[in-house]
Amino acid sequence: MIFLVTLLFAVGPKELILIVIAILILFGGKKIPELMRGIGRGISEYKHERNKQRKDTDD
Repeated sequence: MIFLVTLLFAVGPKELILIVIAILILFGGKKIPELMRGIGRGISEYKHERNKQRKDTDD
């Protein structure tokens, strides 16, 4: 687990550029906005449910 956290913080600009290029190659330019929209919807749904659960536990 510690190795994974260290690995996440050890990513520099060159590695990020390679990751972005790999994503472009795998998904293509047209699919990336659709992919990001789906991730955004998932995050907002998660936040909504989390806030609803917090509100229910406060009552």
